[in-house]
Order: sequence, then C-alpha cells, then structure tokens
Amino acid sequence: MSYLPLSNLQCPLCQQGLSQTEQSWRCPSGHSFDIARQGYVNLLPVQNKRSKDPGDSRDMVNARRDFLDTGVYQPLAAAINSKLMPLLTEGKTVSILDAGCGEGYYLNQLCHALLPRQPAIQACGLDISKWAVRACRARNPGLEGVVASNRQLPFSTSSQDIVLCNFGFPVFDEFKRVLKPGGLIVMLDAGPDHLIELRERLYPEVRRNPVSSLAAELNEQWQLVVDQQLNYSSPTIPQQQLQWLLAMTPHFYRSSQEARQSVQQITALTVTIDVQLRILKNFSQ
Repeated sequence: MSYLPLSNLQCPLCQQGLSQTEQSWRCPSGHSFDIARQGYVNLLPVQNKRSKDPGDSRDMVNARRDFLDTGVYQPLAAAINSKLMPLLTEGKTVSILDAGCGEGYYLNQLCHALLPRQPAIQACGLDISKWAVRACRARNPGLEGVVASNRQLPFSTSSQDIVLCNFGFPVFDEFKRVLKPGGLIVMLDAGPDHLIELRERLYPEVRRNPVSSLAAELNEQWQLVVDQQLNYSSPTIPQQQLQWLLAMTPHFYRSSQEARQSVQQITALTVTIDVQLRILKNFSQ
C-alpha cells in the first residue's frame, strides 16, 4: 500500500525513453529536463506553448482547490470510485494518469480509495498549467507531476492502466496509445443543466448543450462500460464559495464583467450539478 515513483516517461522531442538522474530526466540523445523544486518535471516543449504561461492561472487553480475542498463535488468523486473499483483486479499494482489533473482533487480521492486494496499505485497528474501541477503535488506529495499536453502525452506506449479526463479535453488516439490492453478511460462531462442557476445569472440566453457524443469513438476498439448521469442539488453555496465556483469555470472568461459583478451581489445560491460519468475500456491488443 504505497506510491511508486514515476516511470515510463518518454522524451517529448524525440520520443525515446527518459531516465532519471539526481535532479533531471534525460534521454539517450541528450535532451534533459530539470525536476522543479516542487517535485514535478516540465515536458511541454517551448514550441508547443501557445502563451508564456499556458493553461489555468494560479488564481483559477487556487479557486478550484478552495471550492472543491468544500465537498460540493464530493459525490462526483465518490461515483468515480464506486464504479471504477469493481473493474480493477484487487491486489494488483495500478498505474493512473490524470490527463488534465487540475489541482488533483479527483486523482487524490481515487488513490485514497484504492490504496487499501492495491499493493502499490503509480499516480501522475498531468496538466498544461504548471500552477495546476504544483497544486496537485501540494495536495498529495505521493502524486507525481508532469507539465505537458494531452495532444502529446510524454508516456510510453501501453504504460497506463487508467486515464482520468474529468471536465477536460480528451485526445482518444493518445489515450489509446498510452493505455494497456483492457485499460480504462474515466470521464466526467458537464450535462445540459450543470450549474444552470449560475449560468442564468451570467448570460441573457442559456444554451442547454447535450453531453458530447462518443459515437465516433465507440467502435471495435472501445467498449462503453459505464454511462451514468449524476444529478443533484448542491447545498446552499455562500457568497465567497460562489466566487470560487465562478472563478474555476470557463464562464469566468466567457461572461461579461457586468454579469460577473452581478454574481458578486448574490449572498447565497443553490445550483444543479448535472454531470455524465463514462468509463471506456480499451480493446486494443
């Protein structure tokens, strides 16, 4: 019942395997990547950055951490754990990659649920935001951290048992490449009524978009083994927590300044949590 160190990394520049020295990872071609003092490694090539500081900002990451720690989304983490654990072989070492980990809330919850029944876990939080990866490591130092993009996962082929992608941007070809045969993708996606009460205060017209279809991915190489709607009303969310909730979502940037200021005047609000949990099994041999 322990965490294993990071392994199976590959160079983002030449795709050869990386080996860890004292404070860096190095490939046979001599490409070297320093380990930050916070314990993570940045494997996002400069040419793949779309800005100087890509991904979620420090403020956005901190807001997500503070809101998730209130427990409003705890039923989502519990649902992942309860549906995933019966699909895993008890007593077997498990490798987990959280692709778009944010501040590590769901990965941490899953690891705590698995540790009593698995001999060891190798768990890595990956995000394009260095602030997210730092927060993930701070939440649980047993979790490894990598700054990288889902478009180019710096992991060896067939190295992972589980890929998490919660409220993220799945890249199914890359997920398939890094998953072992029989490996699992776990996804949470917002449903049409997710946070509807908050969205109604931000936009003059609210779109109830359906959950993204997986029809194109569900072929002979994938099986949908879990497809569950999670729908419940939150406890009353006070003003400060409501600001954290807004700041951690894309609505903070999509809405007008006037709309955001109007939300600041709300003293408390109950919101609908409407999320689809899906688990896909990799049938590749």
